[in-house]
Amino acid sequence: MTEMTLTFDAVSEATPGPKWAARWNRSWPAYEPWFIARGGDNGPDRTTCRDAIADHMPELLGTYDRLVDLAGGGDRAARFLSTWCPPQYLGGCSLAAVSDGTDVRLVRNYDLSPNLNEGLMLHTAWTGRRVMGMVEFLWGLSDGINDAGLSIALAYGGRTQTGRGFGITTILRYVMETCDTVNQALAVLDRVPSHMAYNVVVADAGGNTASVELSPGGGARRMPQAIATNHQSDGSVADRPSFTRTHERHAHLRTLRTAPRSLSHQFRRQPLLQDRYTDGFGTLFTAAYDPKALTLDLTLPDETWAQSMDDFREGQRVVTYRSGAVQQPTIPQGQPDWSGAARIDWMQVGQDYAAGRGRAIESYLPF
Repeated sequence: MTEMTLTFDAVSEATPGPKWAARWNRSWPAYEPWFIARGGDNGPDRTTCRDAIADHMPELLGTYDRLVDLAGGGDRAARFLSTWCPPQYLGGCSLAAVSDGTDVRLVRNYDLSPNLNEGLMLHTAWTGRRVMGMVEFLWGLSDGINDAGLSIALAYGGRTQTGRGFGITTILRYVMETCDTVNQALAVLDRVPSHMAYNVVVADAGGNTASVELSPGGGARRMPQAIATNHQSDGSVADRPSFTRTHERHAHLRTLRTAPRSLSHQFRRQPLLQDRYTDGFGTLFTAAYDPKALTLDLTLPDETWAQSMDDFREGQRVVTYRSGAVQQPTIPQGQPDWSGAARIDWMQVGQDYAAGRGRAIESYLPF
């Protein structure tokens, strides 16, 4: 049985400082070759990226400038951190929010390879508002909650098409820093363009829930239930649906009837729970947010790590993942299996580019 490990860190830092800088120094050597290999150097220039933040998310401009300074002030780092028109990135995930009038929960499964997650839970007050959540791209959020109880999570929308917009994790960070309610969050998601198709679920302390489908380049479509997996309702064909089982997971969520406090238990069972880690599609964690209590329960394979906005505890967990009976995905003729990206030697990619031997990232895939 194949085993893989991922280290999770819980870090609290009210304003960007030495703790964030240490994380940057740890993670950037892996992110930089990815950014280069996926064409990041051919994207918008530094001034354009900063102007995009100023135009669409001005409340984050001071934080962004501070992070760029902590990252050394380099041109590539500045463009990477802006996430304006970034390279493509994919993922999995199942999401749901349930409210019964007195209680509410938002729960998500994060499905990917352990090699491709930062494992960082961050507690901040960067703009004066306290925010707690799971980090991607070193300051964005894949899911989170703020001190008003607004909670949010994302899922890949199943299309590789791109448009002019921000990386979705930065948009989620912006929502957490500026919004109190579901309605305010929906207004931001309507206004700020995403560069790829993503599905977003939100819930607030008043018991309101919602789900939207974001289109590449802008646009948000309201959905009838606060659930999401990895396809959209616009008639587009989802990326590798038989591999991700997105339709099976969505059908299960549509018929799920459970109390808010029991919702996270449903996510630790099939068909929502995934164990194909070596194929790049396993459930790394289940995050359950309670908007009223301002808490996050991060369920890992062997324990649940409980955190509170008011009593956040720094710490570390080293998690071992064991793949189950791996089922090979059915790949349409002529299309690469992008799940193979989990087995890329990213250090070798970086060394090749540093030595002037850069080649298309597809050539590193094992197919």
